[in-house]
Amino acid sequence: MLSRILPATADNRYRGHALALWLFVPIVLMRVAISCVHVFYADGGMQSVSTMPLDAYAPGAAQNIVGLAARMGVEQLLACALFLVALLRYRSLLPLMYLMIVAQYAVEDVVVRMKPLALSGASGARGPALVLMLASIAGLLLAATGRRYREGAQPAQAR
Repeated sequence: MLSRILPATADNRYRGHALALWLFVPIVLMRVAISCVHVFYADGGMQSVSTMPLDAYAPGAAQNIVGLAARMGVEQLLACALFLVALLRYRSLLPLMYLMIVAQYAVEDVVVRMKPLALSGASGARGPALVLMLASIAGLLLAATGRRYREGAQPAQAR
């Protein structure tokens, strides 16, 4: 399993279950959409999606929160660019990309428990985040332990 997460060669030969390959596409697209909300929404999604009471804060504090959300969105977009490069050119790294996504959700969960946010209601981000986390865990398991995709297929250069 470790050899699939950290392959000796980063190539375009995917070795995991085909479902994990196809599941990676909507996961990355959803993460791109969420990142764009943070970057392009006027409130960074902090009030409109996460129910953070920005209008109850001083204008400077609210502006700082929105600015931090935008910066977080940029970091997420850069991670998604890396995921897309892996998907299009280095598919042998997909199990590692899945592991990065799952690790991010796990660490965020720990941080949320240590430093919870004061929200004015239930966050609209919780449902999509849970679905993406579960899909990512399933994708990681399929990519790292699933049967080989295109078993015995030779790379195009070796033919």
